[in-house]
Amino acid sequence: MMDIILHKKPKARILIEGFPGFGLVGTIVTEYLIEQLNCELIGEFIYDELAPTIAIHKGKLVNPMGIYYNKQYDLVILHAILDVKGFEWKIAEMVQQIIKQLGIKETISIEGVSGDDSDKLYCFNNDKFASLGAEPIKESVIMGVTASLLLREKNIGCLFAPTKAKIPDSRAAAKVIEFLDKYLKFELNVQPLLMQAELFEKKLKDILQNTTKTVSESEKKQMSYLG
Repeated sequence: MMDIILHKKPKARILIEGFPGFGLVGTIVTEYLIEQLNCELIGEFIYDELAPTIAIHKGKLVNPMGIYYNKQYDLVILHAILDVKGFEWKIAEMVQQIIKQLGIKETISIEGVSGDDSDKLYCFNNDKFASLGAEPIKESVIMGVTASLLLREKNIGCLFAPTKAKIPDSRAAAKVIEFLDKYLKFELNVQPLLMQAELFEKKLKDILQNTTKTVSESEKKQMSYLG
């Protein structure tokens, strides 16, 4: 079972989704925006098939799959720190529900892709991205939540940041944040952006290491009970 709970249902124009993927680019980007824009938690994903894991960072609970809202920019952000492999179709269905219930007009998907050219950003299905300097993708293979959404939703544009890192790549995420700042006119202070992104990198790395360790220990305990 997987569903969403919306504690509030404000109408919004734009949705940005960033689920864990290559370089954790989407997760770092959404984490940065949530904190910098002072977004409000308005909902969450609920599930009984994913690992029942939470994280605590600096004495605060980190919502594993949260739905956030910013009134000033008419914006909803989906942020996740869980590995959702195998549940992409269900998550896409939940995202569609959010789009419908909140009246979303435009969805932006953030992904990291394998590549050496750190100076470039790539885009798909959004001409405005291309006009601002992102290079349209001509040939590629897309997987994960973004792929499932592209097959279900028409009004979804994608931003792809090349990265060589497996986890996490704050520099690739910083380029996406700078681009979104220009596209959506957030008026963020971009000068200390990379420094901030590196802090988020350490935070997410610690969280993911701890959650992986917890799941591994849980599996060991289950094995000991059986044998």
